[in-house]
Amino acid sequence: MAVQENHDAAMCRRVDDGITRVFQMIGKRWTGPIVAVLLPAPVHFADLRRAIPGISERMLSDRLTELAEVGVVVREVDEGPPLRVSYRLTEAGSALEPALTHLRTWAEKYLAEDGRCPEEFRK
Repeated sequence: MAVQENHDAAMCRRVDDGITRVFQMIGKRWTGPIVAVLLPAPVHFADLRRAIPGISERMLSDRLTELAEVGVVVREVDEGPPLRVSYRLTEAGSALEPALTHLRTWAEKYLAEDGRCPEEFRK
C-alpha cells in the first residue's frame, strides 16, 4: 500500500537560517546570562563569575572564548598591578539587549520559578 502524500508546502517549512545561527550561539548554557551581565558595562572575570551562580571558572572561560571568537565579546587586559582581565560587549553584543529584554519579559509572564509554564497559559 502506497503512502499518500497529502500535505502542503506550509507543513514542510524549515526553520529560518538566522534563527538557527542565533540559537547556536546564544542557546548554549550560560551564554545568555553572561551577555546579560555584560550589557551595562565591562566586567572583570572574577566579578562575572560571582554574578552568575553555579557557573564554573572553566565554563565561564570557555563561553567567553566562544563569544570572543564570534565577535560578541572583547577580552581586555587591565595593566596592573594587579593584572586583571575584563570583558565587554562589542557593538554586535550590545545589540542583543532588546532581544534579551523581550525574553526576560516573556519569562516573567510565562515561566514559573520551576521553569514550567503555568497551567493558565497551556491552552
